[in-house]
Amino acid sequence: MMRGLRFLALTLACVLPVTPALAGSATAKKPDVARNQALIAFQRDLISVLAPRADALPLLGAALLARPLPNQPKYNDFHTLIERASQADDTGPEVSWVRLSDCDAQADTCPSEAAQAKLVEQAPDNAAVWLLKLGQDVRNEKKKDAREDLAKAASAKLYDDYTGASLKALANAVVALPPPADIVDPASSAGASGVQALIVYSVAGTLPQAGLQATAKLCESDSDDPTLKDDCLKLGKTLEWGASPLARSLGLHLREVLSSDAEQQEDAKRARRSLIWQVQNFAQLSGRASSDKAIAQHLLALARSGGTEMSMLLAALRDYSISVDPPTDWQPQGK
Repeated sequence: MMRGLRFLALTLACVLPVTPALAGSATAKKPDVARNQALIAFQRDLISVLAPRADALPLLGAALLARPLPNQPKYNDFHTLIERASQADDTGPEVSWVRLSDCDAQADTCPSEAAQAKLVEQAPDNAAVWLLKLGQDVRNEKKKDAREDLAKAASAKLYDDYTGASLKALANAVVALPPPADIVDPASSAGASGVQALIVYSVAGTLPQAGLQATAKLCESDSDDPTLKDDCLKLGKTLEWGASPLARSLGLHLREVLSSDAEQQEDAKRARRSLIWQVQNFAQLSGRASSDKAIAQHLLALARSGGTEMSMLLAALRDYSISVDPPTDWQPQGK
């Protein structure tokens, strides 16, 4: 693995726990079969309450809740709900992004071609759409198409993987019913808010991802190609201001390894170190939500307010007076 990709892998390993942190804190405990079954039943009840709605956001929330559940009734399953959300009058690209998962992995039809085509139509200025396609083209060994995808991503105005929109849909969905007593951990002071935060952030951790690793490899495949290098550096600037920590990580990585300016390389390296610090601190903060009512309620409020995954992360750190930059002697774990 190239030097740059090795460091990128480290950063991604630190970034990945952002959304599923609450799920991790729950599974670390001894499994409670009865409570888990009650939690699944609660999710089914939430879906039943939300399913009659005709607007996109509640249907998106219901679809996300339904996706991990086994044996959902056909009228309330993921496929039906996300299809209805895609046909709502107020539907948007965030629905199409989740609809990418409406496919059959065993039949090798993932991500959904229909959803991908719709995204190109709805959000052609979103680099995430083209990087998603790039990942597919690289997997299918369509090198020319992947190179064209990269050029289109480099010309895009923004990067958004719609995690923020999905978090908002989920945070609004989980308050449709109060959690029953049998799923509220009696040993935790977080109460119902802890259960709601657990559902929101664990389900959001299963959203589709753009082809960021494939992009990194393509950009480092021929660093002597000036056109490729220019496109990758241009894309990197967009990713640095992207909606997710993963995108920002890749953007900073591209500047660090491709820029010919030593000062820019060092600045990107410092910024990536700060990003790892931010993500690790948010993971610790969100991990406390299952036992801290105030933190759980605050994270739910941030999710309902909208924005991007990155803006929510930074807002949470700011609200709890956690610096966005690490101490001078701090080093990322594993380095």
